[in-house]
Amino acid sequence: MDIGAHLPQLGRGATRSALMEFLTEAEQLGVHSGWVSDHIAWPAEIAANYPYSDDGSFPAPNDMAWLDPIGTLLFAAACTETMLLGQTVLIMGYRPPVQTAKLMATLDQLSNGRAILGAGVGWMKEEFEVLGMPFDNRGRRADEQLEIFQALFTEETPSYDGTYYSFPEIKFEPKPVQQKMPVWIGGSSDPAFRRVVRFGDCYHAAFQPIETVTRDWARIQELMAEAGRDPSEVTLSIRLYLDPTSAMKPELSVAGSTEQMADTVGRWAEIGAEHLLVDITAPGGPAGRLDALRNFMTNVAA
Repeated sequence: MDIGAHLPQLGRGATRSALMEFLTEAEQLGVHSGWVSDHIAWPAEIAANYPYSDDGSFPAPNDMAWLDPIGTLLFAAACTETMLLGQTVLIMGYRPPVQTAKLMATLDQLSNGRAILGAGVGWMKEEFEVLGMPFDNRGRRADEQLEIFQALFTEETPSYDGTYYSFPEIKFEPKPVQQKMPVWIGGSSDPAFRRVVRFGDCYHAAFQPIETVTRDWARIQELMAEAGRDPSEVTLSIRLYLDPTSAMKPELSVAGSTEQMADTVGRWAEIGAEHLLVDITAPGGPAGRLDALRNFMTNVAA
C-alpha cells in the first residue's frame, strides 16, 4: 500500500522551515505522496454543516493559518524529487476553471510530472459567497470544469461551450508533463461516485468508517460495470488520522500500538485500498507530527 502524508500546511506548522524539514524527511522515509487541503477564507459564523464531524461544526479555529493549496505544492515541488503532490481535495467551484488548469499545469511542469488533481465540490456555502463564486449546481459545474481540464491539457486549440462555462478557441501552454494527469475524486454521494466513473483514476474517500467505504466502493464498481469501464482502471484511497495518542474516533484513525496500526492498515488493504493518506494528529507541533510519521513509516509501513 502506498502511504501519503498531509503536509504541515495549517496552523503552527505552516512555515517555510517546518515544510522544508517535513518534506525532506518524508521523502527520505519513502512517503509516496504529499497532500494539502483547500480553504481560502471563511466567515466567523458558519451555518453550513461540516460533513466530517458529529455535530456538523467546522473544527478549524477562525484564526488558523491556512496556506494556499497549489502555492504550497509549488513550494513542495522545489523541495522534493520523487514525491507525488496532490490536494485532498481541491474545491472546483472556488476558482475559474482556466485559471485552475493553468496552476495545475504549472505544478506538473515544475514537479516534472508529479501532480495529482484531487477534485471535490465543497460544502461551505459561506466560503463560496465570500469568494464571489456560485454555490448552486456546484456538482454540475465541477463536471464542466473537469471537461475543460481535459480539453486544455490535450487539445492544440481548445474551446468550450457549456451550460456554466464557455470560451472560444485559445492557445493553452504549456501542457502538463503527464499525458494523463491523475484525477482523484472525493465525495460520498451517488453524484460523486458517477464522477469517479466518468473522470476518475482513483476514488479518494476521507474520514469514513471501513463499512461505509466498503459499501461505497462496491457501488462505484457497480457503476463502472454499467458504464462499460474496467473496474481495475480506478483505485481506492482512504484518508485517516494518524493518531498515536488515540485522541480521535477510532474508526477514522490509525492508532494504538505498532501491531494495532498494522492491523488497521491490513483491514483497509483487504477491502481494496491501495493508498493511505495519513493526517497526523500527534501532539508537539511540527516536530511531534514528524516524529509520528517517522515511527509509522519505520515500524508500521515497513
